[in-house]
Amino acid sequence: FWPARGSSRDPNQLRFTLQEAVQKRTFTKWINSHLAKHAPPLEVKDLFEDIKDGVMLLALLEVLSGQKLPCEQGKKLKRIHWVANIGTALKFLEGRKIKLVNINSTDIVDGRPSIVLGLVWTIILYYQIEELTSSLPELPLLSSSTSSMDSSTSSTDTTSPPVKRKPLPPVQGGARKALLRWVQQTSTKCLRLEVKDFGPSWRTGLAFFALINALRPNLVDMERVRRRSNRENLQEAFLLAETELGIPQLLDPEDVDVDKPDEKSVMTYVAQFLKYPPQRKQRDAQGQQQEEVTSCQNCREQRKALRELKMWLDQLERDALQTQETGGSLAQQYQLFKSLHVQLEVRRKQVEGALQSTQRDGMLTVDQALVKQAWERASNLLDWHLQLDRSLPAPLDTVGVWLHEAEGALRDEMVVQLADDITANTVHRALEQHKDVLRSLESHQQIFQRIHKDRSVDGVPVPPDQLQDMAERLNFVSTSSNAHLARMEFLENKHHMQAFLMIAESKLKFWIVKYGRQESVELMLHNYISFVEKQRFFENYEVLFRSLKESAEAYVSADSSVDEGEMGVRRFMREVVTQWRSLSMEVRSVRSMLEQVLFNWEQYTSTVTSLQAWLEDAEEALSQPENTKREFFRNLSHWIDQHAAMNDAGNFLIETCDETVSLDLKQQLLLMNGRWRKLFLTVKQYAHSEELEKWRKDHLKAVWALKELLDSAEAKLNAPVQVSFLSVRSFLQDVEVGFIGE
Repeated sequence: FWPARGSSRDPNQLRFTLQEAVQKRTFTKWINSHLAKHAPPLEVKDLFEDIKDGVMLLALLEVLSGQKLPCEQGKKLKRIHWVANIGTALKFLEGRKIKLVNINSTDIVDGRPSIVLGLVWTIILYYQIEELTSSLPELPLLSSSTSSMDSSTSSTDTTSPPVKRKPLPPVQGGARKALLRWVQQTSTKCLRLEVKDFGPSWRTGLAFFALINALRPNLVDMERVRRRSNRENLQEAFLLAETELGIPQLLDPEDVDVDKPDEKSVMTYVAQFLKYPPQRKQRDAQGQQQEEVTSCQNCREQRKALRELKMWLDQLERDALQTQETGGSLAQQYQLFKSLHVQLEVRRKQVEGALQSTQRDGMLTVDQALVKQAWERASNLLDWHLQLDRSLPAPLDTVGVWLHEAEGALRDEMVVQLADDITANTVHRALEQHKDVLRSLESHQQIFQRIHKDRSVDGVPVPPDQLQDMAERLNFVSTSSNAHLARMEFLENKHHMQAFLMIAESKLKFWIVKYGRQESVELMLHNYISFVEKQRFFENYEVLFRSLKESAEAYVSADSSVDEGEMGVRRFMREVVTQWRSLSMEVRSVRSMLEQVLFNWEQYTSTVTSLQAWLEDAEEALSQPENTKREFFRNLSHWIDQHAAMNDAGNFLIETCDETVSLDLKQQLLLMNGRWRKLFLTVKQYAHSEELEKWRKDHLKAVWALKELLDSAEAKLNAPVQVSFLSVRSFLQDVEVGFIGE
C-alpha cells in the first residue's frame, strides 16, 4: 500500500507494533533530552511526523557531534527540501563510518515507523552506547548465558606479524556485551542479582536500584525494595535516578513491567548511567594484586596454547614435505595425504578461534600471527592433492585436474563490497569462466564412469580411496553446479540493479538541492531530460528488474534455502521494489519542480526588467504637469499587478535557491520595493484613473443617447396629428417604437 503524494501520514504508521510504540516513546524522550541543549531548544512531539523535514534530525546531530550542519529551513519547504535535509544527515552519518542498513531519505520523509526507529537506534548506538562503552575496561561476563553473544572483533587476513586491521566502529553485539559486563561487575555482583540480558532481568526494578546503589552507595535500601511490587520499584527507581543522578526518565514503568521489555529501550536508558562518575570504593592491595596475577596466568596459558598449536602445524607441514620427498606408491602417498588432510580439518575451528584478536586495536599478537602463517603453509596441502591427481593414468588425470578447477569455481564466493557496474562485470566474467569449466561436466562424468566401473585404466589399477573420493567430488560438483551458476547470474543482475539504483539516487541528490541562477537550473533540467528521457531511465529499470526477477526465481528453484532470511533473495527483491517505488516517485516529481523554478525565474527576470524601466520613467514623470502625470499613470493598475508578480516569483526563488542567490534576490527586492513604495505613496491616487476615465466616457455616451431619445420624443409629441382613431393609434405605435428602440 502506497499513499498518494502529499499525504500527511503513511498508513503503515497505524500498524506499528507495541514494541515500536515503546521504542517511539523512549527514543523521543532521548532525543528531547539532547535537543534541550540546542540553541534555541527544540522539542519532538510526534517522532514519525517531526523527523520528516530533517530539521530536528540535523539539530540532534549538531548537538551530538558539536558540528554545524547545513539545513534547509523555512515555512514553505517542499518535499524535495525534506529529502535534501535527510540526505545531508545520512551522508554525515556515513562519513562517520556508521553503517546504515536499508535506510534511505525517502523512507524517513514518508515517516515509516520501522525505518525511523532503526535510524534513531543507530544514532543512539553510536553516539551513546558505543561511545560510552568503548572506554570501559575489559571485564569477563559473569553469566554463561551471555557467552553466545556476537563478538565485536574478527580475524584478519594478512600474513605478516604483527597484523593490524583497519579500525572499524564497534558493532552492536560488542557494545551490548560491554554494557552488560559493566552492569554485572559494578552493580549486580555484590547484591547477588543475576542480570543476563536487557529484557526480563530488569522487570522487577531491582537491577535499576543496583545501578543507583553502585553509583551512590547507601542511597537505596535494597532489602526494602525486594519486598515491593515491580511497578512501585520501577517508578521510584526512575524518579530517584532523575532527582539524585540527573538521569532523564526515558522509560515508563508500564513499558518495563511486561514479559519481554524492549531491549533497545532498556539499553538506551541504562547506558545513561555510564555518564555518572561512581563513588569508587578503594580496592585493597591484595585484591588488586590477585587480579593482576589472574590476568598474567591467563596470558601465559593463552601463549602456551598458541605455541603448542604452532608446533603441531609445523610438524604437520614437515610430515607432508617428508612424504612427498620419500616417494612411495601413489596409493601410499594418497593415504598419507588423506590422513594429514583429515587432521587439518579437525583442527580448523580451533585455529580460527585462536586467531580471534583479543586486543582493542584489532591487532594480532606475535604468537597469533605466527600461528596464522603456519596455518596458511599447512593449508597448501591442496597443491599436493592436485599433484596426486595429475599422477593418475590418462585420461583420469585430466578428470582430476578438471575437478580441481570445478571445485575452485564452486568455492569462489565472489564476496564484494561495492554494488556497481564494475562489480557486476567482474561477476559476469567469473560467471562465464565458471560456465566454461562446468560445461564439460558431462563429458568428464562419462570418462570417470567407465574407469570407475573397471577400477583401472588399461589394466593399470587406480588407488581405490582416491577413486572413491573422486566419485564423491564429482557428485558434489554435479549437484552443486546448477545452484552455483544460478547464484552467479543472480549476483550479476543484483549488482547491476544496485548500481542502477545508486546512480539514480546520486542523480536525485544532485537535482533535489537548493537551486542556483536560471542558467544552472536550465542545465539541471537538460541533465534531467538527458538522463531520464533520452537514456530511457524507466524503461531500463523494467528491463533490469525483469532479468533480476528471472534470475532470482532460477536461483531459488536451484537452492530453496536462499529464499528467506536477512540476506534472502525474497527480502532483497522486496527491498528493490520498495526502493524503486519511492525513488521513481521522486524522480517523476523533479521535472515539474525544475520547470516551476524556471518559470519563476523567467517571471521574475521579465517583471524586474520592465518594472525597473517603468520606475525610471515614472520618477521623471513626477515633475511633469498634472495632465501629463494623469495620462502617464492611467495604467498604474497594470504595474501594481507586475509588482505583485515580481514579489511572488522572487519570494518563491528565495525559498528554493541557495543562500548566495537568495541573499542577492532579497537585496534586489528590497531596493525595488523601496523605490516602488516611495513612488506609490505619491501617485496612488492615479491607481484607478484608467477605470474612472472609462466610466466617464461611458457616462457621457449614455447622456447623449438619452438626450437624443428625449429630443426625438419631443419632436413627435409636438407634431400635429389628425384626430381619428387610426391616426391616433398609428401615432401611439410610432412613439412606443421610438422609446423601445432607444
